[in-house]
Amino acid sequence: MTTLRQEPEDCRHERSHIVDSAFYGGRYSTSATRRAFCDHCRFQRWLDVEAALALAEADLGIIPAEAAAKISKAAQVSLLNLDSVRQEIERTGHSLVGLLRVFQSVCDGDAGEYIHYGATTQDIQDTGQSLEMRDVLDELDTLLSDIIARLAELAEAHHATVALGRTHAQPALPMSFGVKVASWLDEMLRHAQRVEAMRPRVLAAQLFGGVGTMAGFGDHALELVEGFAGRLGLSVPLIGWHVARDRIAEYVSTLAMVAGTMGRIADEIRFLSRPEFAELEEGWQPGKVGSSTMPHKRNPETCQQVVMLARLTASLTPAAMAAMSADNERDSRALRLEWAIIPEVSHYTLAGCEILRTILNGLVVHTDRMRKNVQVVADQVATERLMLALGEHIGKQSAHEVVYELSQAARRDGVSIQGLLREHSAGALLADDELARIFDPARYLGQSSQLTKRVVAQARSWLDGRGTLS
Repeated sequence: MTTLRQEPEDCRHERSHIVDSAFYGGRYSTSATRRAFCDHCRFQRWLDVEAALALAEADLGIIPAEAAAKISKAAQVSLLNLDSVRQEIERTGHSLVGLLRVFQSVCDGDAGEYIHYGATTQDIQDTGQSLEMRDVLDELDTLLSDIIARLAELAEAHHATVALGRTHAQPALPMSFGVKVASWLDEMLRHAQRVEAMRPRVLAAQLFGGVGTMAGFGDHALELVEGFAGRLGLSVPLIGWHVARDRIAEYVSTLAMVAGTMGRIADEIRFLSRPEFAELEEGWQPGKVGSSTMPHKRNPETCQQVVMLARLTASLTPAAMAAMSADNERDSRALRLEWAIIPEVSHYTLAGCEILRTILNGLVVHTDRMRKNVQVVADQVATERLMLALGEHIGKQSAHEVVYELSQAARRDGVSIQGLLREHSAGALLADDELARIFDPARYLGQSSQLTKRVVAQARSWLDGRGTLS
């Protein structure tokens, strides 16, 4: 019977989630997301919200100004005995009361009596959650700008680089590599616009009391929520949203979409790094190991990590949708889902963005191999152009039948389409110089260059507007 080693005596078992791992956490989260969802930082946000509430109430004479000043001064997590907070949470079974009681104890005089005046727990926690999401979106904006700028550089540099377009994993038509990158870039621009557009909808204050009537705030209630939101830099909702969780669903689904595009880009790079294609390659440096048993390996590990993170974020969207179904005027079942899925989707999305930024900055583009891969299937990728040229003489549908028979016979017998065409009656309809043009992949890139440049111009315009490029 195997005997397991006993656990180290000094282990406090504080890093049980992969995000918090001291060794692997950086692959699943970022310093920004770990900061946003840290226990202590979360408590500090709640204290900030309580301070903003007290000061806004004092502005309207709801509570004494002196008490609000003392509350604001004491609203520092460093002043609290967090062991006492933990004990109070365990004793009361309540997520906020323990913190409030310890907070009250560090306020001078009777100022603590005015903490949380007229508010309900979810007001504070939802508002704090909006501040957390804002921090994540601020960081996401920076990452998206960096990725968009890099994709614009790559697309512009390769607007005319001949590459093979593939559909259903098979050779299709020639294209420029720039068009592929511009497709990534165009999608990323839409995400940047989505993130910007959702801010005023999603980043909203919550201050509506027990059942959303604001009864505890008296006649100044509507003024109060405006002053409260203004102090925190959040939008002012028209009505309480304790059980209206579409804001959270939009946040989660938008981040999952961003991560999904990251996964698409990374997976394409992974696919094209296969040795039979060898068109793209992750950056590599001495010391990086691909396998413990096969020393030659240079695995696309970072691309695979981005794809995996995209899949994780996608798995969180059903939970966000489920949280939209809540009972009556308050329902903690939705809230506790959000406490799990908002950090998770934030960690995974930002980690994916950071990793993809590194991949793109170090991406190796093998243009010679792109040209070679196109040339290998030059006959196949010329069939559309050949069909259209023959169609001018015998009609498009008839031409499709001819080229279909020729191309399938060539595939079956392992010969060239050009050779079979010369033996076919249709071959006499096209001059030799025209056939040379038809079977030259570099001369059938369509609007690749112009399409790429259009997207790049849009990206430059967007970046200019954000002040990231001169």
